[in-house]
Amino acid sequence: MMRALILTLTKEPRVRQFVKFCLVGGSGVVVDMAVLHFLADARWCGWNVSLSKLCSAQAAMLNNFLWNELWTFRNSSGNRKLHPGVVRRLWRFHAICGIGIGLAVLIMHLFYTWLAFNLYVANLLAILLVTLWNFWIFDMARLDFRRRCVLMVLK
Repeated sequence: MMRALILTLTKEPRVRQFVKFCLVGGSGVVVDMAVLHFLADARWCGWNVSLSKLCSAQAAMLNNFLWNELWTFRNSSGNRKLHPGVVRRLWRFHAICGIGIGLAVLIMHLFYTWLAFNLYVANLLAILLVTLWNFWIFDMARLDFRRRCVLMVLK
């Protein structure tokens, strides 16, 4: 019964797209952690933790954007090229995620420096909290866009 349900669900395009979205998000966490380790660990670069987090979050954000463009949300023809308007979408995505990156740096700094959490636990908690922030902000931006479209039609 459960196997039949899973097989049925995985045939649904939106379910497959959601699974891809989650896999891309997971790859972003791996990128964030790996870059943070490379930059912050004294055996590698030994950079300041906050600067390392800023760079690691930026790398993860670009990773997620590109994989979502090329794989998760590619057009129905299966074309793996970037969609038209990609630069505009990247700027918009970066503007919203930029606030999230700033929050992630602050949250990680709070957990790591003030509360003495392990660096990677602090980073994972920051990622999880900022994911909620980003989801909320993107949802609000989408609702605001819809409201503006309705107002334009009504004028």
